[in-house]
Amino acid sequence: MATIGIFDSGSGGLSVFREIRRIMPHERYIYFSDNANCPYGSKSREFITGRAREITKMLIAKGADLIVIACNTATAAAIATLRKEFGIPFVGMEPAVKPAALGTRSGVIGVLATAGTLKASKYLDTRDRYTKGLEVVEHTGQGFVELVESLELDSPKAYDTVKASLQPLLSAGADTIVLGCTHYPFLLPTMEKVSADLGYEVRFIDPAPAVARQVLKILEEKEIGPAADGRPEVELLSSASADTLQKLFSLSCCSSC
Repeated sequence: MATIGIFDSGSGGLSVFREIRRIMPHERYIYFSDNANCPYGSKSREFITGRAREITKMLIAKGADLIVIACNTATAAAIATLRKEFGIPFVGMEPAVKPAALGTRSGVIGVLATAGTLKASKYLDTRDRYTKGLEVVEHTGQGFVELVESLELDSPKAYDTVKASLQPLLSAGADTIVLGCTHYPFLLPTMEKVSADLGYEVRFIDPAPAVARQVLKILEEKEIGPAADGRPEVELLSSASADTLQKLFSLSCCSSC
């Protein structure tokens, strides 16, 4: 049985956790929500790296064999430093620009992400590598993280907030939209409703399944998993109140509990 550490600025990384557990249902998981400092999008690179370093130390002390940085902003800011400083594998997030580029019919790709992710060299390099000849329209999901952390996933406020950020991408002709923050998939039903109400047929791309496959590949290469049977162990931790984490976990990840 492998011990997999996962962390995010808040509860959004549960969208990644549920995909990992879907293909590796019998492992031990430790999820840490740094919700005392959420969101990371407006924080400095130095602050995020410092938090990522401390969280990593804690997860390693608890036995993590591999750590998933289930946050695009933290991946961009800290993964290179963590890989240099710690002797275990790290898997990070990257906006799924390549599959979007391969799948677009209109030639226009939308990217919804935090401001930190959209400025990060990792994202910019990926965008420039795979989108030659295509138009890329970017927008921050303003207020999206706060909606998820407050569990306002299906409300008039959620609808209006999502519409405000989605409409510029749709109006620009994007037929494929990349979700560049792990909180955003929890708002996918609202995004689909907004798109349909505005008369657009859109494909949304969540990178979490690809991240899960990468975790499985690394564990198999290192011969430390996955376990064939046994009940999974899940430990949920947070730097502030765990109420939202527990509730979102129960809503989205707990079908096999």
